[in-house]
Amino acid sequence: MAKILVVDDETDLEILIKQKFRRQIRENLYQFVFAINGNDALDKLQEHSDIDLVLSDINMPGMDGLTLLVKLKELSPLIKTVIISAYGDMDNIRTAMNRGAFDFLTKPVNFEDLELTVEKTLQHVYQLAETLKAIKENNILRMYVDETVLNFMNSREFESTLLANETVEATVAFIDICSFTALTETEPADKVVALLNRYFDVMVKEIIGQGGYVDKFIGDAIMAVFRGDFHLDRAVEACLAVIKQIEQLPNISEELHFQPKVSIGINSGEVISGNIGSASLRRLDYTVIGDVVNTSQRLQSAAHAGQIIIGENTYEQIKESFTCRKVGEVILKNKQKPVTVYEVLN
Repeated sequence: MAKILVVDDETDLEILIKQKFRRQIRENLYQFVFAINGNDALDKLQEHSDIDLVLSDINMPGMDGLTLLVKLKELSPLIKTVIISAYGDMDNIRTAMNRGAFDFLTKPVNFEDLELTVEKTLQHVYQLAETLKAIKENNILRMYVDETVLNFMNSREFESTLLANETVEATVAFIDICSFTALTETEPADKVVALLNRYFDVMVKEIIGQGGYVDKFIGDAIMAVFRGDFHLDRAVEACLAVIKQIEQLPNISEELHFQPKVSIGINSGEVISGNIGSASLRRLDYTVIGDVVNTSQRLQSAAHAGQIIIGENTYEQIKESFTCRKVGEVILKNKQKPVTVYEVLN
């Protein structure tokens, strides 16, 4: 059952809501809670912690609807708000949307439109809740596997289908936060985790912005994969942006001076893509493996803070699009001969 908070100083609206949604109320689909202004709404939210949706007016005595939007955003990112107001000018609409409103309806209320909007917003809330549940139950960024998939994993088709793999062209980037391990030895765990997540947020934004995806988090490093058209160029663009954004971040505090920097290795070529893990444990990661992946990680280990290191094959592919500097030969783990590497310059 969805619980909806209606915030409006017009008491007539409560009667109309109960009349127009009487079927949903009777069938226990919706439960409505009413408040006369923003302050009253916050009190109601303390009493009803399971509110899914807020329908709010703008112009109310005490705390108005636009101020309430800010408070709701701080209180819970899951609660979505639909503004219902007679003030439907563009300034109010833009202000409301910028403060986190999910939708905006004007008075007098078209209840057919309101019903559709409530259904749409609740569906979005449920999707968010399911995503959060998935993350909690399957560790960070591990997708939730529903009962149908679990049943399939027990079927005869499991090994032949779920364990299928393919060889694809891709670019792999390893991005490591330099000197972060030393920080973990001196700072409280909660500060370390919050700081690491902050850095990861910055990095992931740039990776996704160039059409890549995070394959996995490895300690204080990210393994990112880029596939499709111009995957190598997009990977380089993303990594250049990561260096720029990370280096612009301020120090943690006046007491602790830690200026974050990253070292990056990039490699491109054929990788094996598929579900890797233990079938008996029902625990698999959809990932990429192969020499390209291993070499990318070893190139990262050869990079200094603020550097993007690539091999000669990668250099030949991007030398006309990006400025690179020859670093020289380095010894990479499990490579019999020295490898010539280059640095991609900002």
